[in-house]
Amino acid sequence: MTSLAEEIVFYTHPQSRGRIVRWMLEEVGQPYRAEVRGYGESMKSPEYLAINPMGKVPAIVHRGTVVTEGAAICSYLADAFPAARLAPALDDPQRGSYFRWLFFAAGPVEAAVTAKAMGLLAPPEKAGMVGYGSFEQTVDTLEAAVSGASPWLLGEHFTAADVYVGSQVLWGLMFKTLPARDAFSTYGQRLQAREAWQRAAALDDALIPARD
Repeated sequence: MTSLAEEIVFYTHPQSRGRIVRWMLEEVGQPYRAEVRGYGESMKSPEYLAINPMGKVPAIVHRGTVVTEGAAICSYLADAFPAARLAPALDDPQRGSYFRWLFFAAGPVEAAVTAKAMGLLAPPEKAGMVGYGSFEQTVDTLEAAVSGASPWLLGEHFTAADVYVGSQVLWGLMFKTLPARDAFSTYGQRLQAREAWQRAAALDDALIPARD
């Protein structure tokens, strides 16, 4: 039995970025308690705002520490539970590449995709002012990262970077906010074949109300 001090409390909604963290938790393989927060009053309640003043999910509480933001949560969990081998060791040179791709997805990819979807992309003459440069440059860089003979971003070893980058790719393909490229589709198929992804998707899908 997990002690209260060691318990992972996971705040989420099944139609949110919480799906990234659910998948990560399933990859980690440690017990956790999920608390589903509805959009609106539940996420904006004083109780939840004390955890995340942004009033958004996902968030986790572990060992008395609050962690928000999907990439940060993935990084934290990978380091907090090293037995899951979801992050390179501190002395592993690949740790640099691990952080590079994790935060490339959290920064330029997230910003570029969101800006394009909202019609707010920076004009070419302002490209130097935004972290993503241009949408095309960001997508080409992402495609290169997931291409090649190796199955995962760091070669043969799956890490939390694949959870986070892979989530961006899968969502981009689903909602057509990323162009349909063979490298994205192939990478996405490998991700969806993972048992942890399938467990996480089933748990979240079961929480979505049926539509008439």
